Parts: sequence; C-alpha cells; structure tokens
Amino acid sequence: MNIQDSIIFFMEILGTIAFAASGAMVGIRKRMDIFGICVLGVVTAVGGGMTRDVILGKLPSALEKPVYVGVSVATALAIFILLYIKQDLLSGRLGTFYDKAMLGMDSVGLGIFTSLGVMSGIDNGYPDNTFLLVFIGMLTGVGGGLMRDMMVGEEPYIFVKHIYACASLVGGICCVWLYRSIGRLPAVFIAAFVVMAIRFLAAHFRWNLPHPKTLS
Repeated sequence: MNIQDSIIFFMEILGTIAFAASGAMVGIRKRMDIFGICVLGVVTAVGGGMTRDVILGKLPSALEKPVYVGVSVATALAIFILLYIKQDLLSGRLGTFYDKAMLGMDSVGLGIFTSLGVMSGIDNGYPDNTFLLVFIGMLTGVGGGLMRDMMVGEEPYIFVKHIYACASLVGGICCVWLYRSIGRLPAVFIAAFVVMAIRFLAAHFRWNLPHPKTLS
C-alpha cells in the first residue's frame, strides 16, 4: 500500500467512525438496545457505500473488507458504553452536546464519503461521466444517513435541515473538477473540506433551503 492509498484508507476509516457515531447517537436517543444501536451505526456508516457499489456492479466493499463493519460496531459499542456509564451526559446543560456532536460527525462523514464516492466512480471506469460521478458521490455521502432516519421513523435529515444534500452536491462537483485539474489526493481533501465548511456555515448562520408557507 503506497502513501496515497494509506491516506485514502485513513480517510475511509475516519468517515466510517464519524457516521457510525452519528448512527449510534440516534439509536441512543431513540432508546434502542445495544444491538439496535450497533445496527444503526453500521447502516449509517456503510449503507451509502454499499448502495453505490451495487449500482456500479461490484461486490460492496463493506463485505469485501469487513474492517469497515468492524470499525462501525466498535464505534457504536464505545458510545453505548460511555453513555451507559455516564447516563446524564446528554442531560441538563450538556444536552446541547448532542446537536453539536451530530453536526460535527455528520459533516465530517458527509465530506469524506462524498469525495471518496466520486473516486470510486472514477476507479470503476467512469472518469468522463460527470453526472454519474456527482450522483455516486452524493449517494455515498447521504445514503447511510437516509437509511438511518427511515429506520427510526424520522423525516430524513437531508430533506429538512441545514443544506445537507446540497453541500454534498457542491462537494461532488468540486471533486470532479479538481480531480481533472490538479489530481486525486488534492481533490479528495479540498472537496471534503468544502462540504464540511458549507455544513458548518449553514448551521452557524441557520441557512436552509426555502420551505413552502404553512397552509391554513
């Protein structure tokens, strides 16, 4: 494994941890048991990537390399144990920690997986199909969170709050353009940063897409 592959692998693990943690946090808030929390963590972390791989006609990497599932389970278990021991961690003044943690973890995972999704499309023989690459990048980024929200019976986060899917869309476009301009690794890092920056700015300034006025 060369240096570039090692960096990409590290980013994959970081994104997996971030998304698995966000899934586990949702499971804890929904008062699921330890199994449900682990399942939600795994689905959030690898669901988008598995769907991407099926569309690309290849064996899902999460099944080919079970390290991603293992990391997801370990992350979910770690969060469960922490909150099982300190049950008041999300109560009182620390209650705001949940929203900030979810924002941070979702943003990191979204940025990393959007970029890596684009690269997966390129590696599977579609470097010139811009639409497919951006779509695959978005699917990798938002797919797991969409499955998570549907499994717990909530409105999908990507449709209602803080420029979520649109941040992934912008990041995917940036990743494709940067890859063709300056190469693979810079494109992955810069596009992931763009997605995270948009998410954090949207949360800070309360940016949301227009909603229809409530009908009386």
